[in-house]
Amino acid sequence: MERSQTAYSRQSGQKFDLKQFLQLIRHTSPRYWQLWLGLGLGLLATGAQLMVPKFAQTLINGFSHGVNQSLLIGVIALFLISAVISAVISALSGTLLGVFGENVMANLRGTLWHKLVRLPVRYFDNVKTGEMTSRLVNDSTQIKDLLANAFPQMVTSLMQLVGAIAIMVLMDWKMTVIMVLAIPIVLLVMFPIMRQTGKIGHERQDALAGFSGTAEETLSEIRLVKSSNAEPVETTTGAGQIKTLYRIGLREAVYDSISGPVMTATMMALFVGVLLYASARVASGTMTMGTLVSFLMYLFQIIGPAGTLGQFFTTLAKASGSTARIRELLAEPEEQLTTGDTHSVANETLAMDHVDFAYDEDKQILHDVSFEAQPNTVVAFAGPSGGGKSTIFSLLERYYQPTAGQIRIGNQDIEDLSINSWRSQIGYVSQDSAIMAGTIRQNLTYGADRDYSDAELWRVLTLASAADFVSAMADGLDTQVGERGVKVSGGQRQRLAIARAFLRDPKILMLDEATASLDSESEAMVQQALGELMKGRTTLVIAHRLSTIVDADQIYFIEDGHVSGSGTHQELMANVPLYRDYVKIQFKE
Repeated sequence: MERSQTAYSRQSGQKFDLKQFLQLIRHTSPRYWQLWLGLGLGLLATGAQLMVPKFAQTLINGFSHGVNQSLLIGVIALFLISAVISAVISALSGTLLGVFGENVMANLRGTLWHKLVRLPVRYFDNVKTGEMTSRLVNDSTQIKDLLANAFPQMVTSLMQLVGAIAIMVLMDWKMTVIMVLAIPIVLLVMFPIMRQTGKIGHERQDALAGFSGTAEETLSEIRLVKSSNAEPVETTTGAGQIKTLYRIGLREAVYDSISGPVMTATMMALFVGVLLYASARVASGTMTMGTLVSFLMYLFQIIGPAGTLGQFFTTLAKASGSTARIRELLAEPEEQLTTGDTHSVANETLAMDHVDFAYDEDKQILHDVSFEAQPNTVVAFAGPSGGGKSTIFSLLERYYQPTAGQIRIGNQDIEDLSINSWRSQIGYVSQDSAIMAGTIRQNLTYGADRDYSDAELWRVLTLASAADFVSAMADGLDTQVGERGVKVSGGQRQRLAIARAFLRDPKILMLDEATASLDSESEAMVQQALGELMKGRTTLVIAHRLSTIVDADQIYFIEDGHVSGSGTHQELMANVPLYRDYVKIQFKE
């Protein structure tokens, strides 16, 4: 299967942009009160934790004057109360920050989903579905981890670090200076590790998005895989991407495993140095034992926050890539579905005037295409495969815009009409009519702006020659059709699509080889249903059936992206040799 290339940039050395990150968060309309209250409670819990070593200092120093039972009980009671209060406040803080993060992630995913379903078709031509899913799931999770976990932990760790150092300065500034001078050494050791971890995080997100795209594409076309005996090919492709993820994961595991021990070893060296110096001070009588124990407890309180700060910068580096990719997705222009005029296009002439179109700049598909479809007539498009007939239909549906020329309804450019209004007045039935996973009822009313009664649904099923097979099903209208309609046959799927078109009551009907892949019996029933559907509507048909072409009011022969001739069947047979040859080849006349 063809593998489309990702539209996303691969920037492994990207720096975190705080302004862009805050702009992205504002997109989610976060509940800031949860963040600030959670942080406030976290700071209170940190303050309570900072009091514990002071209680220990008072307790130990009290032993030098003999055991004062009342003082001992009081200090222990204060210690326990402080620990309980700190634990309760920490739990409340963590809960609030967790709720805040989940709310941000839900809103961010809602924003991304709203954006994705409104992006133009051209975007989906270039980006794998799995990659978009990765942005929706994995990248938003990275941002949530930063906002709800890493950032609050960084704030409380920073306060704990600053608070502990401030108290230590008041206790013994000489020892504190020695310790503070060692901190730049710790950062100098950790910085290269954090930088490499950030780069690996970028690579992992990109590789994960690519693997998601491959998995989505392969599994959605599993019947093609199996009918083509392509299991070995797909196994090899998937295994290669899994191996790439494995190698990235190995590097990430190595750096993650190095960072912790390096930080611990550095801090332990600092701890041992401070302990030796403090022991000498105690031995000389310039420091009390209570101060030594308290100082070491504060030192332990610093080790944890220092590690947390290191982890924060690693998470920050990973989130920077996710932020950039999500902002890139949100910056994509989306279809303005409700902008423009809204009015009925019934009894209006539909026309293309000198339209050019190219999917890519270097490959033009349509050249100076013009046609006209009078109200309540049947206009057929015939010609060799790949000539541009389906592209014309895509332009009429406004999936793409012409690179030159104009498409009119009456005297108005269709670009001036609301997309919602325009598409609501078009019924489209293709060769492989799409069916969504769900019930027959859900598929018939898919996208409808009102509820329909069972009687209305059975009426359109009858018109589409589909009532018999639906009524024969165990659950009738509530029968599950399976993913992509695999539980119904091709002919049944076509008739359900026709019934859906009946329900929309379109002013313009477009049929793209709607019976090309059906057996004779199904084709006859679908053709009968289409005959009913075409009555009283402007109908555009891409057809290979001779009967459809013969009966059309006007035929346009499309070859190599331009109109080679137009007229009735008899006129084209008489005046356009290419059409005459085409008919002879196609229908063996």
